[in-house]
Amino acid sequence: MAGSRIEKLAQGFGGNKGKWITLFVWIGVVALMNVFLPQASEQKNETLGNFGTDKPSVQAEQIIEEQFPSGSGVPALLTWYREAGITDEDLANIQALSKQLTEQPVDSQDSTVPFDKMPLPALKQQVSEDGTTFVQPVLFQKGASSKEFKTGLEQIEEKVNGIFPDNPFEAGIKGSDALAVRASGPVGIAVDANGLFSNADVSLLIATVSLVLVFLLLIYRSPVLALIPLIAVGFAYGAITPLLGWMAQQGWIDYDSQALSIMTVLLFGAGTDYCLFLIARFRSELKEVENKLTALKLAFSGSSGAIAMSGLTVVFSLLVLLLAQFGSIQRFAVPFSLAILIMMIASLTLVPAFLGIFGRVSFFPFVPRTEAMEIERARKKGKPAPVFKHKPTIGDRLGDRVVRKPWTITIVTTILMVICVLFATQIKYTFDTLSSFPASSPSREGFTLIADHFNPGELAPVQVVVQTENKASGLKETLASLDFVRNVADPVKGTSDPGLLKFEVQLDHNPYSNEAVDRIPVIRSTVEEALKVASISDAADKVWIGGQTADQFDTRQTTSDDAKIIIPVIVVLIALLLLIYLRSLIAMLYLIATVLLSYYSALGLGWIVLHYGFGVEAIQGLIPLYSFVFIVALGEDYNIFMISSIWKKSRTMPLALAVKDGVSHTSSVITSAGLILAGTFAVLATLPIQVLVQFGTVTAIGVLLDTFVVRPFLVPALTVIFGKWAFWPGKIKQEQAGSRSNA
Repeated sequence: MAGSRIEKLAQGFGGNKGKWITLFVWIGVVALMNVFLPQASEQKNETLGNFGTDKPSVQAEQIIEEQFPSGSGVPALLTWYREAGITDEDLANIQALSKQLTEQPVDSQDSTVPFDKMPLPALKQQVSEDGTTFVQPVLFQKGASSKEFKTGLEQIEEKVNGIFPDNPFEAGIKGSDALAVRASGPVGIAVDANGLFSNADVSLLIATVSLVLVFLLLIYRSPVLALIPLIAVGFAYGAITPLLGWMAQQGWIDYDSQALSIMTVLLFGAGTDYCLFLIARFRSELKEVENKLTALKLAFSGSSGAIAMSGLTVVFSLLVLLLAQFGSIQRFAVPFSLAILIMMIASLTLVPAFLGIFGRVSFFPFVPRTEAMEIERARKKGKPAPVFKHKPTIGDRLGDRVVRKPWTITIVTTILMVICVLFATQIKYTFDTLSSFPASSPSREGFTLIADHFNPGELAPVQVVVQTENKASGLKETLASLDFVRNVADPVKGTSDPGLLKFEVQLDHNPYSNEAVDRIPVIRSTVEEALKVASISDAADKVWIGGQTADQFDTRQTTSDDAKIIIPVIVVLIALLLLIYLRSLIAMLYLIATVLLSYYSALGLGWIVLHYGFGVEAIQGLIPLYSFVFIVALGEDYNIFMISSIWKKSRTMPLALAVKDGVSHTSSVITSAGLILAGTFAVLATLPIQVLVQFGTVTAIGVLLDTFVVRPFLVPALTVIFGKWAFWPGKIKQEQAGSRSNA
């Protein structure tokens, strides 16, 4: 019954009438959605927060806004630098700029320090000790967006150009006598982050499409076949982007440029894979069956179950991200899962329609034909009938080796991957926002100047808010006594509660570093202990710490908690899906084990490449969770496709032969798919954003491990070792298969 339903689906999508109906339905639906629905790029939001109101840093921020409104501006730190030393003329021009900013504020400006009212000797005291650097804060309105920050900075640059003889924004930092300025601080960082991701969208799409096209042409050497998956992915992309835009417009979901960038890579990589699974089976059937529609039916019947199972595995795994508390992770769930779902539908409807339309021409100039067709073709051309000999392929030899030496292969591959896992234990993680920017980014250059010539803690002071109940005193001295604190500003009292004090604490090192993040609990415990000494009860509930360093502390804690929930849930979910599909507890266990081994090996090998190859001191803390979802879910795709082939063949032949044939028949398509998927993720490594470079590198390595180690060696070798127990508690009719084979 199931087989007949699948054949009817193939007939519907790829039949003489069905193929054209399917194509026109896709064209019509995609066209209507793009006309009447907004595009995803129009609805993205770059100002989305990552925490709920229960996080300490968020609570601190709310109290600061309510009780200390004077400090509500977001600073842009204009960092002036002249290698030979800031001159009096430079300071006079800076004063002129300060006067203009006071009298004619730029868009979204909140306030600025009135340097123009300070005498020159007092102003010189603000210059760094070596005389090279001067920091000019300009505060922007709290609710302004990254685009509004950018507009304000552009207007500041216009004012600067009207005052200074040369444009300091374009002057070099090192090896130049010219005066240079860089916009750093939270405003500069936000503008740079938005610019990096905005510029990445188009370049990433072009690079991904080009890479997939080149891979398909090299692998299949057919221009028609190379275009079919890309056109199918293009249709899916055309449906996904307006759907996401509409859902965002309705307020159901939120996403940013990073989510759209990774979604594009995922769509083209995984989407092409699903297309190739069907295309490879169709080509194989065309060599056995003369009628293209019959071949399409058989191909659809043989691959649709694996494609649907693979797609649903990824869809459900990605939906698990909705359980995340960290906003950046949670926002991935709907765009990514929707992209895979629509692409899976396109693979099972639109691709069969294209194959039904083009038939054997899809593979031109290397058209697959049956032996009878080849003989007849030779006869018509007046040539001798071809002699058909089966030449052992790489897949044949690989399958034969796996069957003959399963223990050797299992032990060797496991040892190699465990060695990589050991390197994963050496990984250092960071939540430093600036470290993910290129070294040439203005905000990072400005921060480097501040760190080199002032105290780096000035860039983002820690905001400590304490409810003293007018009892505790000496808190400033207590905070200043900490050996990692450079300076503590005088406390500011709350507007409606004089017992509420805010302290600005400057650390003596990079406020974005792990070292600074580790100081947050120390600061909290120190203040709480001081409150206890002052006989203030519930001290833990009367201390709030805000600022960028506290935000990163909450990020580290939250993402760690998310990983403890998401990783087990995804593993259990995939295990259940495999159990339902394969009906084998043993197979499910070793498939899960191998893909987990692949993931941790990818982390270790990724660290080797990034740390020892490219000098990366620490990888972004979100990488392990990001990579886990994609490596485990997408890696299971290949296992499902291969193991389903073995399962089907085991019904008609001994298991060892089924494994050999399964490896042989799936090796080329999975290798092609793996190379394309790994290549698309590797495209991320070409972007100037370290978090995407690291994510793309680790995920690409994980896909390659699945493609060239786990799928062709480890999984089939384990299947041979377990033998009939691989199907437990199910059974195979091995006696009948064996007698048929012997006969």
